[in-house]
Amino acid sequence: MTSPALLPSHALVERRSTAAARVATRPIATLALSTPPAALTYFAWRTAVNSRRYVNGLRPFRAGEFGTGPSSPSAAHLDAVNRMIAAARLRQEREERKLAIHARNVLTRGDTERDALLTLKERSETLARETEQVWEFYLNMFGQRTGPFANWLGALDRVALDCYQAVYLGLGRARSIPSPSPFSYMETGFGPATFRRGVRLARLGRQPNPFPLVKVPYHRLLNPWSLGAVPHEVAHNLQSDLGLWEVMPGRIGAQFKAKALPARNAAVWQRWHKETYADLAGVLLIGPAYVGSLMDVVGRSRESSAAWNDEAVHPTPVIRVPLGLRLLERIGFGGDARAFRRAWDALYPPAVWTSIPDWVRARLNEQIDAVLDAICFQPFNQYGGKALADVIRFEPKHAMLVREAAERLQVGMDTGVLPERFLIAAVRQALAWAKTPPEVLARNFYAALGRG
Repeated sequence: MTSPALLPSHALVERRSTAAARVATRPIATLALSTPPAALTYFAWRTAVNSRRYVNGLRPFRAGEFGTGPSSPSAAHLDAVNRMIAAARLRQEREERKLAIHARNVLTRGDTERDALLTLKERSETLARETEQVWEFYLNMFGQRTGPFANWLGALDRVALDCYQAVYLGLGRARSIPSPSPFSYMETGFGPATFRRGVRLARLGRQPNPFPLVKVPYHRLLNPWSLGAVPHEVAHNLQSDLGLWEVMPGRIGAQFKAKALPARNAAVWQRWHKETYADLAGVLLIGPAYVGSLMDVVGRSRESSAAWNDEAVHPTPVIRVPLGLRLLERIGFGGDARAFRRAWDALYPPAVWTSIPDWVRARLNEQIDAVLDAICFQPFNQYGGKALADVIRFEPKHAMLVREAAERLQVGMDTGVLPERFLIAAVRQALAWAKTPPEVLARNFYAALGRG
């Protein structure tokens, strides 16, 4: 029998037209029994061809495919994703081989074979969708490095890498270096987010994410003085990579108990530990600028900023800022803390806080100090026997460097060897002086990071 696919196109059209005319006049109940075997064979053959072509199309990403500049995906990023694609392709090939066998035997082995073909077809298509989802996710993300936002995203990569380097070089004992490094990408949405290394993502078919991802919306990229969120998101990954997610709640609980604070309050801060850790690490990474950036983010209507939620993983917004202010005081930035406090109290006077339960507000300053002691000022084995505030330090001398860098950003001068993360603080300082147009500061900020 000649396959319809091998017929000339005009003959195929004529044959289909004639068949359609016959089918149109035939009772519906007889169609299944009288369909020509050629149509069934063609269906099975198409199914096998589509599956094979799909497997062949799942190619790995090539070096240089997304550019070769400093903002392009590194070889380590490409290799990690290509391993995922190779594993998905292997699964798909196994399904394709089964499908091809059943497609070949569809006419010779009866209805059981046809039923098996349909089952395999559905399973193969489901797997294909999942595999394509993985491939497409990284294709789109890496593809952003070939467009107009490549330099911006590469700059964020360098800030994120600097945060990692600051922590891993500050540990009391050497630890294995995590790789690949964090990778930034742009996606719509109000706020930044992160997907940590190893977490299973729905968009990856529940496969583990091979490296930290930092998602940043366009409006944050456009306004680099709002990028205090980058140290925050990177800190989530640091807490995970250092193995602190499981131990931190226990430390908080023990500190509350040692200070005779209610267990009920401890449970709240234990629920908040991941976001609290990211905020406090952000302060230690870039100093007072982090608290200013946080105020920009959580400073919303009084109703929403003081709204209490029994299940929230973020501290109530009006509490998040005082937490950072207290850390500033304890690391030597009392003047900055007082200035921020006056602004925060003017925005959210005592009457606003009444929506927060009394038992949460009771002894709040003591609770904050207990949390700071647990997270920042106690030694951990994970830090090589050091405390977080000793692993990463932002000191008054660093604030002087930030001011000098801010002066340079105003005129487009090279910021020199300043750590990349400090440039977020520097551009915020330059914006506050209001001597240089914001668009010039933004351009100079990315140019400074692009020289790295």
